[in-house]
Amino acid sequence: MAQGRLEAAIEELKAQYPKLDFTYRDFPLGEPGEKMFAWPGPLVEDVLVVVHQCAGVRELFHRHGFFYFNYTYRGCYESLSQRYDNRITVREGELYAGQPFAGHALLAHDDADVIIIGVLVRKEAFFRSFLPMLSSDSRFMRFLLDPSTDCFADEFIHFELEDQCTTRALLEMMVVEYANKRDDTQEVLKPLVLSFLMQVARQYACSGGGQEPDKLSERIVRYMSEHVDTVTLKAVADKFSYHPNYVSTLLRKETGKSFSELLREQRMDRAAVLLGGTDLPVSEIARLLGYSNTSNFHKAFRAHYGTSPRSYARSRGA
Repeated sequence: MAQGRLEAAIEELKAQYPKLDFTYRDFPLGEPGEKMFAWPGPLVEDVLVVVHQCAGVRELFHRHGFFYFNYTYRGCYESLSQRYDNRITVREGELYAGQPFAGHALLAHDDADVIIIGVLVRKEAFFRSFLPMLSSDSRFMRFLLDPSTDCFADEFIHFELEDQCTTRALLEMMVVEYANKRDDTQEVLKPLVLSFLMQVARQYACSGGGQEPDKLSERIVRYMSEHVDTVTLKAVADKFSYHPNYVSTLLRKETGKSFSELLREQRMDRAAVLLGGTDLPVSEIARLLGYSNTSNFHKAFRAHYGTSPRSYARSRGA
């Protein structure tokens, strides 16, 4: 990428940053006086790419109504999470990401020269466009899904991105695209964001946030969770080069459950999260989980939870 074009795009987004609506609003679910940022950009956009240059900044503790993935492009700053005694130093080349409703406060010292590239994703768009394509690594997926079941999960991830070349290239492409908006910019950004998130998930697992399972049965179960919408017993057998009967027997022996039971549990776990934490219609959730027939999803859900999807969603306030 031409360095001059990138630098011009960074300058353009730095100039746009003060025009975004980062107004402190009352947080209706928190303690009296708690503040939050609502979606700061145009409502027609699902993805925002921001560049924030900061020095001498001391934010109020606040929450966000969206996912954010902040990459420290230059410099070093501190983030105060949930409680003001939870002080985290975020250095150049590190990622600091938060869930919807997780809180923090940015602190950059007066002499700091900090540039943060932020990728912001609307909550509903994330569940529709990105979640179905991401690996179901247990810790990373739980980080992504916790806001759906507990709006005070208050988690963040913070680690150094080892593959700086790939992640920076993706971020730089997003910066240039967003700084030079066209009618199809949102559609161009989405695959770039997905690739970025897949890199984050991969490196998060390698950073100690997750471990690759050793046992074959565990690897199979993980593969199933990563392809919960399309996986079949034959596909699993082909993937791991075993006969379907062997895979079926192995799962029954080591997990106590059949392939179909495991798959149904995985689908129902994710269905509960999506029903409880999003406004997606039942038909769309069924499609995301691999059910071509919504009535089959209803039957499976009722058999698993003893209630209908809509009743379950109402009980969770969705």
